Amino acid sequence: MRHLVVDEGSAGQRLDNFLLRELKGAPKTLVYRIIRSGEVRINKGRASAESRLQVGDQVRVPPLRLSEPDAQAAAAVPAREFPVLFEDEHLLVVDKPAGVAVHGGSGVSFGVIEQLRRARPEARFLELVHRLDKETSGLLLIAKKRSALTTLQDQFRQRETGKTYSALVIGAWPAARKVVDVALHKYLDAAGERRVRAVGADHADGRRSISLVRIVKSWAGYTLLDVTIKTGRTHQIRVHLQNEGHPIVGDDKYGDFALNKALARGEAVPGLRFERMFLHARRLAFDHPASGERIELAAPLPPDCVTLLNRLPPLPAAAPSTDTPATP
Repeated sequence: MRHLVVDEGSAGQRLDNFLLRELKGAPKTLVYRIIRSGEVRINKGRASAESRLQVGDQVRVPPLRLSEPDAQAAAAVPAREFPVLFEDEHLLVVDKPAGVAVHGGSGVSFGVIEQLRRARPEARFLELVHRLDKETSGLLLIAKKRSALTTLQDQFRQRETGKTYSALVIGAWPAARKVVDVALHKYLDAAGERRVRAVGADHADGRRSISLVRIVKSWAGYTLLDVTIKTGRTHQIRVHLQNEGHPIVGDDKYGDFALNKALARGEAVPGLRFERMFLHARRLAFDHPASGERIELAAPLPPDCVTLLNRLPPLPAAAPSTDTPATP
């Protein structure tokens, strides 16, 4: 029998999430089963998965024998650190590379958070404040204390944070189109995969979604945008831009699949293979959860994105005017 004492870093956490973190390698089904059966006790009393923990609570956990595959899966998570842009005793901000999930699940064995926990076994608390798509690179905020997590998540919910993304889209984005205010509906496709589509404002399952768009630079057939999201819906930027007729370069869910293949083969930009989605969380602003100081961080574009931009064809030179000057 194990007896765990709740410290300040775990105060306010749900019992199920606390156990999933403490019982490394234990499958979720097992954790929920021992809670439902009453084998897990808080201060000698029965508890539910939703029970909130307080500092000093004693959590009794029965002996668990993990199956060998589960133990092997836990041990298979490689320790990995990521480029750190800010860190103190309350929070950590890393620059996530494209192609790395932020957490395990949905066919992904592990992600950034599991690798960080493996690399930092002394850390009592590491939790994602928000998420980025696997294909998206850039700023990812992680809490190192329960109090920091709840404070920062409240800021995200109240839209008190600033999040700006760099997105390279296909075609010439119209300069006058500065606000995309289009509702989004999340659903599962025939294969059970999560998808999002734009819907009318009166759609029963639509959620209002707002993105602010600014042109950074234009090329022949491409536009680099700064997109600041005022709401944080799933795939919001990807679907908003696609719905406007300008999908993100390399987007494998909502993009121009023929162009994506040509870019990956080195044909669209001769001699250069580009095999990722060009969406990068470049700016993040928030109030520090302890001091209240406004923090603003920036992550430069990854080298592969910079290389692509440097190889794109420039806009054609403006043709000289053929108008005949007026005769005075």
